[in-house]
Amino acid sequence: MLIGLGLGPGDSELLTLKAVRLLKEADAVFVPGRLAHSLVAPYRDAEILDFPMTNDEGRIRACMERNADRIAEVATSGTAVLALIGDPNFFSTFTRLCEVMGERYPGIVCRTEPGISAITAFAAAAGVSLSEGFMVTDKGEPRCRILLKVRRPKDTARELRKEGFDTFVLVERMYLPDMCIYRDGDLPETCDYLSILYAGR
Repeated sequence: MLIGLGLGPGDSELLTLKAVRLLKEADAVFVPGRLAHSLVAPYRDAEILDFPMTNDEGRIRACMERNADRIAEVATSGTAVLALIGDPNFFSTFTRLCEVMGERYPGIVCRTEPGISAITAFAAAAGVSLSEGFMVTDKGEPRCRILLKVRRPKDTARELRKEGFDTFVLVERMYLPDMCIYRDGDLPETCDYLSILYAGR
């Protein structure tokens, strides 16, 4: 198994309790750079892998394949952790690494554990409120939309389909004991106030 583990924005006190536990329990821990390495160091040794910051797709692909091969040496029979700054599902190299892992090692399960993302960390550092909603992009056209407090998810999805969205995931009461996850055609008519709807194109 490979776990993409979020380390938060760079402050050692902003690691989650679960992050610390997983770092200690993993058979091996890998990191993409020195900042991540310094955050992990108080809990265990970690191996730094090369994830180049470049637009050279050939180089990126070659590095992803090398990293997948190295991680698979552990993840095939044990638990490997790739510990990343921020959150592994938010503008992260982890998603791309998992695609390569799936091609080369389809038997290895990849999952994530969240960390404090750059967006919530930014709001705290800048002293601004994001409570009115916002759009995040890396200069491209956003391919998904996240909606909070959706009380009528089936109706909401019906309206979003008119805008070209065709993939939906609803998480109700996230990380609570009675959490439920619904996808596309299984969306309920109504849901709890503590719900988040993902709409993808």
